Amino acid sequence: MTPRRNERALVRPHVVTGGRAHPTRNVFDLVTLVIATGDLPRTGLSPEKLRIIELCRGGALSVAEISGHLSLPVGVTKVLLSDLVDSGHLTTRATPPAAQQSKARLLQEVLDGLRARL
Repeated sequence: MTPRRNERALVRPHVVTGGRAHPTRNVFDLVTLVIATGDLPRTGLSPEKLRIIELCRGGALSVAEISGHLSLPVGVTKVLLSDLVDSGHLTTRATPPAAQQSKARLLQEVLDGLRARL
């Protein structure tokens, strides 16, 4: 690679986030699901933010998936996502932890077993 490409790769995330390194809200894990909320005005949004909205209109995507589609680091993606959540363009839904899912499944099986005996 030429030095010029390396410089661009280092500068681009900084430019994409407007110089910010941290999201305004800390609600994003790699598996947090992101969903577009509706048809709010998109004027003034960067190309990356517009792409995120388009990706999320087709259904919920995880932060990791969005980062992959954009070919941007996860940290940069989280900053962009937090901006879009703040503006109302996106909403998030955290996936329940695996242990919590297992407990819910176990309780459902117990309930189903009790119903079968009655």
